[in-house]
Amino acid sequence: MNALPTPTYGSALSPTKSPRDAEATILARITARMVSSATQGQVAFPQLVEALSDNRRFWSTCAGDLAADGNSLPIALRAQLISLADFVQAHTARVLSQHASIEPLTAINRAIIEGLSAERLAA
Repeated sequence: MNALPTPTYGSALSPTKSPRDAEATILARITARMVSSATQGQVAFPQLVEALSDNRRFWSTCAGDLAADGNSLPIALRAQLISLADFVQAHTARVLSQHASIEPLTAINRAIIEGLSAERLAA
């Protein structure tokens, strides 16, 4: 996806990490926070809101990068990932209104983390 993380995610970056490694690390941290907050119930709702906000920001950043002319991913893959980003935005609204589970969001994140890791191993 080659999304450049925002400064709030700077700790995931290091001189030895590739952009894909950084994306996988950021997404894994966000996903872990989402799951942890959700399992704690209503008492941790503010933390869940924060994790969901970070997840939205991550996907929004990715969508912007994917839509850019210089993105080297195949057009069909870019379109699919942008569709996922759109779904994340819409589903997050349902989670925040307490009408949906975080499960689809965490499943998407985990699939992307796995894909980023597989790309690294294949390279």
